[in-house]
Amino acid sequence: MQRALELAAPGIGKTGDNPSVGCVIVKDGAVIGEGATGAGGRPHAEELALAQAGEAARGAVAYVTLEPCAQRSAGGASCSDLLQRAGVARVVIAARDPHPMAAGAGVERLRAAAIAVEFGLMESEARAQNVDFFARWDKA
Repeated sequence: MQRALELAAPGIGKTGDNPSVGCVIVKDGAVIGEGATGAGGRPHAEELALAQAGEAARGAVAYVTLEPCAQRSAGGASCSDLLQRAGVARVVIAARDPHPMAAGAGVERLRAAAIAVEFGLMESEARAQNVDFFARWDKA
């Protein structure tokens, strides 16, 4: 998760209304993919990390600084759908996402696909990175 936080750090303040998120995909103890939210909020970190990992993502663990989205404003596949399609075995999430396009729905989708989901690893660090995002959406 530390590496995912490091990947997200340079994007803080550069992702528009989106939070800056980092994602690292690990299999058999080796990093096989990593990504961070792009400038303006697209692409999402999970998209980049999964593209880098390719087929090797099947059975891997994804470490993500924020809960994967369940819906995309642009109408594309959500990050939770992409993780499911890639066949990851487990998703470790630092912080829950209060935004309506995530807010537990993505996690429900992952769990329904028999993907193990864990929360809370380095949560305070992840929340501190996107303090403005959480201030705006925790109240919603």
